[in-house]
Amino acid sequence: MVVLGALVVADAAVSSAVSAGRALTVFTDLLLVLLISAASVLMATNAFTTRGRARAFWALMASGCALWAVNQALWARYEVFLRREVPDLFVGDVVLFLHIVPFIAAVALSPHRRREGKTFYLYTLNFLILMAWWMFLYGFVVFPDQYVSFNLNLYNRRYDELYLLENLVLLGVLTVLAFQIQGAWRRIYRNLFIAAAIYTIGSLVANAAINRNLYHTGSLYDVPFIACMGWLIWVALLGWGLKPDEETESTPARAPALLVPQLVRFAMLSLPIMGYWAMFLDHAALPLRDFRLVVVLAATFVLGICIFFRQHLLDRELVRLVEESQDRLEKMERLQNQLVQKEKLASLGQLAAGVAHEINNPLAAILGYSEIMASSGESAGDQFTLANKISQQARRTRDLVTGLLSFAQQAPGEKTLVDLGVLLRRAIQMSALKPEARNIRMEVKIAADLPRVRGNTSQLFQGCVQIIGNAIDAMEERGGLLSVSASRQGDEVVVEFADSGSGLREPGRVFDPFYTTKAVGRGTGLGLSATYGVVQDHDGHIECRNRPEGGAVFVLRLPAVSPAATLAEAATAKV
Repeated sequence: MVVLGALVVADAAVSSAVSAGRALTVFTDLLLVLLISAASVLMATNAFTTRGRARAFWALMASGCALWAVNQALWARYEVFLRREVPDLFVGDVVLFLHIVPFIAAVALSPHRRREGKTFYLYTLNFLILMAWWMFLYGFVVFPDQYVSFNLNLYNRRYDELYLLENLVLLGVLTVLAFQIQGAWRRIYRNLFIAAAIYTIGSLVANAAINRNLYHTGSLYDVPFIACMGWLIWVALLGWGLKPDEETESTPARAPALLVPQLVRFAMLSLPIMGYWAMFLDHAALPLRDFRLVVVLAATFVLGICIFFRQHLLDRELVRLVEESQDRLEKMERLQNQLVQKEKLASLGQLAAGVAHEINNPLAAILGYSEIMASSGESAGDQFTLANKISQQARRTRDLVTGLLSFAQQAPGEKTLVDLGVLLRRAIQMSALKPEARNIRMEVKIAADLPRVRGNTSQLFQGCVQIIGNAIDAMEERGGLLSVSASRQGDEVVVEFADSGSGLREPGRVFDPFYTTKAVGRGTGLGLSATYGVVQDHDGHIECRNRPEGGAVFVLRLPAVSPAATLAEAATAKV
């Protein structure tokens, strides 16, 4: 900053001490080209060293400085190399006018906010629409007096007014950011505001001097330009490695982020106004009016196509957001159900451990005495029948207590790589031996390239046996088809058990403890709850639903182990 300040002071001293001449012209022109090119290179470097919106910000700033450097190079070409004055119809005026547009787009991008870049292409399209609108605005206001019917006075006045408006828009956006943003980016915006203010005032004064024939290259009127370019270099140095800040409540400035879409709307609404003015209020010559009408029609056509394409992208983005929201809602509902189920299992496990031990002792006595009564020859017929019933119910209660203890003492077993295909075939073979499975056809579809899963073989086997057993019980009376399939879907192994039985009365309660899918007196309501706990312990997910064609389907999802991890673990086991 000290070096740049010394350079500005030295230039001011040279401009005051040295009279107008070729040496002063060459020195000033080359210095201006060098400074603005350095600013462009430094900002482009920042674009390569940052990411996201910060990268886009510095890329736009670098492109604006590059356009400015092109204008200065064209100016130096005439004065330094061709050794003649810059013509009134100077092509660099268009480049100079457009170099402010990337600056406006850069600061309106709000690079201080850390946001996802999924809709960044929409912002790019908005920027292109604004760039086209400023070009058409230049063609509507300035171009007719520059090339259609040359009028130097009108050209200079309208160019200066439109250029001033463009700079004021930039200053307006920077004002909002400089005074509302917190954090490291506030320093960037404030220094940009100072540089833009210096340039706007200097440009206004220099244009007035040009109109009065008081300006020459190297005069004191160029000092603000050198100061502005030096300040832009300082801004580029301040932004070295600067990243977007986290979005916080203390950063209320959302208006700049919405500025570009608002300007796009204003640009479209301004076209009919421009056409009305050119048709009914413009008192210029007929060729100028016709040219302005052509510009309005061309702008309406080009911007209309851009707006149509932008709306198409917005519709696609809206559909994507709706689908994403629906997916997240379903995941949240699944997660909520899992949390509720885990809470039930945890509290029930603590209760079951204590209750089961307390019931076991009196239950053993009841069972023992009932068996003594039944086996004793002194019991009458009714007493013998009652003793057998007491013994039967006592055994059922004992099985229930055993299930409670097993459920309460669930602990993570040792986990290894498990081939679900082999495990499923074993479970199906065992279940097929049951007498109630005689009228049931079983269909197995297991993918050949099914990956391994990490888990406890015994626990997963018991869980599959439990699900298959419930399906067989549901089809015991009428028979039917049990279809078991296993395949890979993404990073998961998905196993489906589909039966053609009577279906589930309450699918949402299937995994609740003590809720049984079997007939009264047959189930304890702990098998599927235990299976649910096993699947959760394996970082998987299990769900059930009724099939439209009848019956029920259980879907088991477990994380798949990659082939590389499988080979690595197998190699380690061999060593």
